[in-house]
Amino acid sequence: MVIRADFEAQLKQIFQNAKNEKRKSIRVNSGELHRLVGDYPGRDHRMPICCSVMKKAMRSGDLIISEPPKGQGASLTIEYQLI
Repeated sequence: MVIRADFEAQLKQIFQNAKNEKRKSIRVNSGELHRLVGDYPGRDHRMPICCSVMKKAMRSGDLIISEPPKGQGASLTIEYQLI
């Protein structure tokens, strides 16, 4: 079963990879993040936790590009500033 720490670790890795590529920002989609971590799509998905982790990682200057009506779903996309 996927847990919060799995999403946090994967998101941290995505940020690190983008920084290594000298990118100034990166867009992360919750559906794609959850697929990388596993158990999605599926009956036991943890999309609410995935979205919560993504939103908690936001800092000043980060933008929600796309968000489902209820705020937690596979279409959540956030652009994170890396500088």
